[in-house]
Amino acid sequence: MLTFRSAGKSNLSAGDLVSKLEEGCTKWPKASLQVVHKLWTEQGPLVHSQQEVQALLSIGQLVDMQWKLGMAVSSDTCRSLNSPFVSVLLKIVEPSGQISQKSFEMTIPQFQNFHKQFKEMAAVLETV
Repeated sequence: MLTFRSAGKSNLSAGDLVSKLEEGCTKWPKASLQVVHKLWTEQGPLVHSQQEVQALLSIGQLVDMQWKLGMAVSSDTCRSLNSPFVSVLLKIVEPSGQISQKSFEMTIPQFQNFHKQFKEMAAVLETV
């Protein structure tokens, strides 16, 4: 299925876009194809350039997040730490399709701030 997004990714010219639309469906009125041709001639390069920028700035998609609470009881320099921490593992699908994993640890106050920020993001997303 041809979409304007895929036409932008393929960097199709206005003539190529109209030809592909005609191939996909013979019910396109000539006037509609002329309008598409005119609009794509004007706006197609903008769509293509926006997609190039988006591809450069793409950071992947979060597909899984796991966390666990841990307790550091000692280290090389301290015999009695007794310090709680949260370990987080993120699974991210990169723009290339490859799945990568990122892990990090946070103190309890850092995790509480992280949680607060996620709640704020969720509240904003509910308004969209």
